Amino acid sequence: RLFFPHAKFIGELLVPTAPFDQKSGREAWSVAFSPNGSYFAWSQGHRIVRLVPWTKCLKSFVALNPWNLSRHNSDRSQTITVDDDPREHTLDCGDIVWSLAFGSSVPEKESRCVNIEWHHFKFGQNHLLLATGLNNGRIKIWDVYTGKLLLNLMDHTDVVRDLTFAPDGSLMLVSASRDKSLRVWDLKDDGNMVKVLRGHQNWVYSSAFSPDSSILCSVGAGKAVFLWNMDKYTLIQKLEGHHNDVVSCEFSPDGALLATASYDTRVIVWDHHNATILLELGHLFPPPSPIFAGGANDRWVRSVSFSPDGRHIASITDDRLIRFWSIEEKAPQAIAFLSNGLCCSFSTDGKVLAAGTRDGSVHFWECPRSIASLQHVCRMALRRIMTTQQVEALAIPTPLQDYLTYRVV
Repeated sequence: RLFFPHAKFIGELLVPTAPFDQKSGREAWSVAFSPNGSYFAWSQGHRIVRLVPWTKCLKSFVALNPWNLSRHNSDRSQTITVDDDPREHTLDCGDIVWSLAFGSSVPEKESRCVNIEWHHFKFGQNHLLLATGLNNGRIKIWDVYTGKLLLNLMDHTDVVRDLTFAPDGSLMLVSASRDKSLRVWDLKDDGNMVKVLRGHQNWVYSSAFSPDSSILCSVGAGKAVFLWNMDKYTLIQKLEGHHNDVVSCEFSPDGALLATASYDTRVIVWDHHNATILLELGHLFPPPSPIFAGGANDRWVRSVSFSPDGRHIASITDDRLIRFWSIEEKAPQAIAFLSNGLCCSFSTDGKVLAAGTRDGSVHFWECPRSIASLQHVCRMALRRIMTTQQVEALAIPTPLQDYLTYRVV
């Protein structure tokens, strides 16, 4: 039997509930950190989303358990670039909330819409938005700093299972729904819908932008992993490899890797540029047969998140464990116990992992940390601007090429 170090638990945000309140609707389906590290949001069940200033959150953890948080985690002020005293907000969204996403117009980027002289909303650099996806197919857009409802986007006919903003500051929003479609919205054009992306034959569970906003990955029921060109809104290709529904996806910070999580007990790390599998992180040993992996098992992977350092991945599974993986190893670096975990996300600086559960609560762990090698830092810098094909075209030794393309980590 293998023994793994335990990640350090640092705090939790609990939802007061009556003992008899066990019905559905309580789940924390989504947790999110704002891009500038100023706010944390989670869907705490029963239509409610809580917006909490992240520094306030951390201070409450330290106050309750001063020994729990390492000193290097207690000072986040350098990442906060907003009002001196951001306020906490409780948002009543009117229906069960399945998805959350923060959107920021930093760096400033113009809307893609043309020939429109006037807009109801003028989003400047100081705007921070929160999108909430609801059970009834609606999407509500909120001003994070004031807690006011700004827009109501209506077009989906079923649950909005996931939301993601383009990271380039354009305020382009993509919604993934159980109505088997993805929709692209331009919030700088007052929330007008730009495009419907069709191709999924079943529910769409999740979507994620590449760091340069040029590629979208969408995953769903029926083993589906789709890659879309977001300049032309066309399907690039489908990635084949999972044996069950694919429910979560995220790109690495340099855009070189794509992690997808599936009910087939695995997280697959892809080189999406050439559609190859670089790494399989198995949550069941020995690995199950495709038939077993394609059915019900107690190792369904619910969520995957890439650390901002580009070297670590977190996964949540039905076996009551959170696993912290390194892309350099096939075994977890650390584990944490969590019953009924549903979703997870790294903080903006990568020091903390937040995880939501079926009872609406959120739990936080300090992430395993190590200093990245200069090699890895240089690799990330290069891969932010070069595809795999461009690296393979370089006149460099094969071992270096293998390292830069993550074939050797």
